[in-house]
Amino acid sequence: MGFTTLDYVIVVLYLVAMAGIGLFAGGRQSSSRDYFLGKKDIPWWAACLAIVATETSTLTFISIPGLAYATNLNFLQVTIGYLLGRVVVSFILLPAYARGDLTTAYQFLAGRFGGSMRSVTSITFMFTRVLADGVRLFATAIPLTILLKGWNTFTDVPDQQIYIVAILVLAGITLSYTFIGGVRAVIWTDVVQMFIYLGGAIGAIAVIASSLDWSFGTIPLEKISVLNTGFSLGWKEFLSTPYTLPASLLGGAVLSMASHGTDQIIVQRLFTVRTLAGSQKALIGSGVLVILQFLLFLLIGVLLSSFYHGQSLSGLGLTKTDEIFPMFIIQSMPSGLSGIIIAGLLAAAMSTLSGSVNSLAATSMNDIYIPLRKGEIGVKKGLLVSRLLTLWWCVVLVGLAIYFITNTSTTLVELALGIASVTYGGLLGTFLLGVLSPRIRQGDAMIGFASGIAIMIVVVTTTGIAWTWYTIIGTSTTLIVGHLSNFLTLR
Repeated sequence: MGFTTLDYVIVVLYLVAMAGIGLFAGGRQSSSRDYFLGKKDIPWWAACLAIVATETSTLTFISIPGLAYATNLNFLQVTIGYLLGRVVVSFILLPAYARGDLTTAYQFLAGRFGGSMRSVTSITFMFTRVLADGVRLFATAIPLTILLKGWNTFTDVPDQQIYIVAILVLAGITLSYTFIGGVRAVIWTDVVQMFIYLGGAIGAIAVIASSLDWSFGTIPLEKISVLNTGFSLGWKEFLSTPYTLPASLLGGAVLSMASHGTDQIIVQRLFTVRTLAGSQKALIGSGVLVILQFLLFLLIGVLLSSFYHGQSLSGLGLTKTDEIFPMFIIQSMPSGLSGIIIAGLLAAAMSTLSGSVNSLAATSMNDIYIPLRKGEIGVKKGLLVSRLLTLWWCVVLVGLAIYFITNTSTTLVELALGIASVTYGGLLGTFLLGVLSPRIRQGDAMIGFASGIAIMIVVVTTTGIAWTWYTIIGTSTTLIVGHLSNFLTLR
């Protein structure tokens, strides 16, 4: 047991192999459009797997098992909502996107409302994405720090310095193929990385399960509870509990509509598929896979609870639940398998980071830089600027990840999702106004969007409402205020 030389070799070989695969798969790009859309010839199944890999960050890999360790399987209700939300996006938003020749989702708003609406929403996306993915990149450093502390060389090195080294190594390798290969490199490495991290998770389940005696009561029934209606709770407690059935299904559905219908990191993958039907299959298929995937990671947490006999964090010598699964990987996994699982964890991190910097570059290029230029940009210059923007956003994300090297009182996965939920409601509400309400004008949409964001700032800072309600509240506010503005100005 423990992390051996073989495991370190596996991790290093994985990192080198991913850089090589990314550079090979990326091929040559002749324009910024090729760089961001991959010539629109990506198979739907590859886009589907890339979507799952992109949304499966290190937070899923370490925080979801930690969440299940501390609670139960209630989070699985949220994933059902995720699937429902993707079905809605597939038949409401994607057909509207397919009617335009789009590189980013926000170009739809430019055609529907005007350039100001596109600028505001694209900047909001960039703000949300860098904050959330800064948290995700920091989370990746948790298991890497534990790993590096296993070397005698790093025994006396402060954790903070190890965190920084781990973040820089990950970012540097991911940037190497994303900078050169663009979205094609991102998608095809995502496909490979998904199988790596799922294989690692399955291996972990097998090892933990084989370590348990499986006598009666090995896993308490309350640990495998999925359904929590929350109907017995008072209103205040009901709204502050994140994983009740209504909050999970409604909140998960609306959050998924926002993240997979308005967030460029996902929408960009759908744009790389040639046909609308292919994009729809990719999106709905990803919802089915995500349910199975979350079940897998939740089961790891449940099994770890039995493996460690339900010990408290202090009893395990830990400070947060996010450290439980990494500790098990380093201390209790057989030699060789530990390296594969750490490689899987890195795969989850690198897929999210590569997708993030590529989508941020696509948005800043097509929604900010090109409109500000107001003139033709040469093909070679456009490709160069696109790559430089990729480099810039990678630097920004690394900076934020280093900033987040502090203890937090909440589970990292909830922190990241909470950040996204603040702005997601306004974004989704604006897109729905554009698709479903032809009479709504840019001014109405702008007022609705601003109101949705303002209300969410109040909700997050002054109430104890759970994060699963955030996107519902923000979306509803945007829709209501947008229609009210239109009604009052037309009278």
